[in-house]
Amino acid sequence: MTLHLLFCSRFVVLVIVLGFHFSSICPAQWPDRHGPTLDGVAAAEDAQGLPTHWTFTDNVAWKTRLHDEGHSSPVISEGKIWLTAATTDGTKQFVIAIDEKTGEVLHDRVVFENKEVEPLGGAQGFNNYAAPSCVLAPGAVYVHFGSYGTAKLDAQTADVIWQRRDLKCQHFRGPGSSPVLVDNKLILTFDGVDQQYTVALDTATGETIWRTDRSTDYGDVGDDGRPLRDGDMRKAYCTPLVVKVGNQTQVLSVGARAMQSYEVETGREIWTLRHNSYNAGIRPLWLTDLKLVVINTGSRGAQHVAVKLDETTRGDITDSHVVWVREHGNPRFAMPIEQDGLIFQVTDNGVLSCVDAANGDEIRKLRLSGDYRASPILAGENLYFFNESGLGSVVQGNRDCETLAVNDVPEMATTACPAVSGGALFVRGKEFLFKIAVSSK
Repeated sequence: MTLHLLFCSRFVVLVIVLGFHFSSICPAQWPDRHGPTLDGVAAAEDAQGLPTHWTFTDNVAWKTRLHDEGHSSPVISEGKIWLTAATTDGTKQFVIAIDEKTGEVLHDRVVFENKEVEPLGGAQGFNNYAAPSCVLAPGAVYVHFGSYGTAKLDAQTADVIWQRRDLKCQHFRGPGSSPVLVDNKLILTFDGVDQQYTVALDTATGETIWRTDRSTDYGDVGDDGRPLRDGDMRKAYCTPLVVKVGNQTQVLSVGARAMQSYEVETGREIWTLRHNSYNAGIRPLWLTDLKLVVINTGSRGAQHVAVKLDETTRGDITDSHVVWVREHGNPRFAMPIEQDGLIFQVTDNGVLSCVDAANGDEIRKLRLSGDYRASPILAGENLYFFNESGLGSVVQGNRDCETLAVNDVPEMATTACPAVSGGALFVRGKEFLFKIAVSSK
């Protein structure tokens, strides 16, 4: 594990990171859909003074109207908030930049126009054509729309520096995996019906550094990947996690029927873990102290599987490295959060569980109203949950899970992860982006 100083534009904060180089993203306040350390945890300075109560007007600094639709989460750097949107039919895909202090729209432009658009496989309303989130580096914004295109933009002008439109797959129900930055590489995941692969692009040029196809045996799924019958059995939406195990940096990626670990420099497969589900959409959770990675297997009987990793881990580890399995009561969409050896998670229908990270045993369970697709965040000692009806709940991040506040603002109904910066929450509703901050009144 390595100590890094993060020299941000407004403060200096010492954090313990996962052990690989965050050099490409560390100046940002919330550079990735899951925050500065990719695990939903806000930096201490950004979390300071965060409100626990708000209404339609109280503690709302501003709200900015958005157009069209998107599941992408806001990301924040250098005073700008970035997100994407797309028309309902997918023919136009946009990037939007909003001033963090004022809510003013700074850039709103079409990045890609599509003459041919793949239908969403009968899932209209569940997914859309702007689901992957942006990822930020100093001076750069990386936008990704799956097989429709990937681009690097100038963070000041929003001009396109490079783009790729040749990385294809049949998404079947639309793209969902967000890009990941590590050193000079942009990692992209394509888990479609017809092909499933991970690719690393050079952040300076957009050229391919490596591409690795999944080695998964899909069993009874036909080789032609016929979408009408078996499409889901090859599909996944997972955003990978990059973590250092021993002296080796690995890309941990969960797909349908199996997950793989890849060497970040070459794309070589290091190990694989088989499972029986599909449509995996939750990023793996790395438990640093325990050297465990917790994966969610997907939508059919979603399991949480904790896997012990060390620098000797190789090959098929399904029968050798699993420490515990949580069979039931797991989410399909919202990423869990770890705090002081406890895992907190919320299911699609609002059941919050506190789980012992060492053995998977349930410690506490309570009901949060509504349905959840957005991942929670941890700010200081408090967990923040936002549901699809606009309910924002604040819960203590300890064994008691005491509910501190429940804030009902229907306009904040969301499917996107919230972001934290400068003592404020940023929530993408269906029509507006909100800044929630303690009022100066």
